[in-house]
Amino acid sequence: MIQATNVTPLFNDLAKIEHDRNVACHACSLYSLCLPLGLNNNDLIRLDSIIERSQNYKRGYALFTSDQPFKSLFVVRSGSFKTTISATDGRDQVTGFYFPGEFIALDAIHQQNYQSNAKALESSSVCELPFQNMEEIGKGMPQLQIQMLTRLSKELAGDKTFMLLLGKKTADEKLATFLLSLSKRFQDRGFSATNFQLSMSRSDIANHLGLAVETVSRLFSRFQEEGLISIAGKALSVQDIEKLKQLCG
Repeated sequence: MIQATNVTPLFNDLAKIEHDRNVACHACSLYSLCLPLGLNNNDLIRLDSIIERSQNYKRGYALFTSDQPFKSLFVVRSGSFKTTISATDGRDQVTGFYFPGEFIALDAIHQQNYQSNAKALESSSVCELPFQNMEEIGKGMPQLQIQMLTRLSKELAGDKTFMLLLGKKTADEKLATFLLSLSKRFQDRGFSATNFQLSMSRSDIANHLGLAVETVSRLFSRFQEEGLISIAGKALSVQDIEKLKQLCG
């Protein structure tokens, strides 16, 4: 005899996924981070009508690749992503990590081609914003245009800071600056500034900072020994944020 199973938990999980996928912009906890404040209800309805909300993407899923033409911007809804570019010798350079509320692919607007490869670092979801549609509705939404310019400016500023990080800082300063940057970004998103998950691998961190993996592993161990941080698996806890700031130089 076939025994009946309890399908309620599965039903609830599926219902939650569908609910999260269909949450409108004004009800989303990331609204103030990725969209301009002050939009009226009609503007929000128009904006909601063009946004495509994804289901969860598994770790390693390619959101887009550098050989694809640019069609959409993406905002991370949950989880995290990394972007990489490939050198002529086949090596990959990690160019950035992206967390909830952050835009991916802003650098593709000018050349109309994605400039990197974007992959999920964990189970993640995004809001997709078709750029042609955004251009159309943006003509009547000056707040949206200002927000996009602000995002572009922020990315340019981040690129300059990263160039300084790679060119002028020691290995200790690079890792300390990277951890403080993550702390600030999580805090801006309403999460803990001192307890968060490192969804990226040590190898990805080393690649991003221009360091050897062995150097990064050694620095993590030393930071723990000195009481700056503690790590359990991928969970990192900042124990002494002031000393980390001093170490940044």
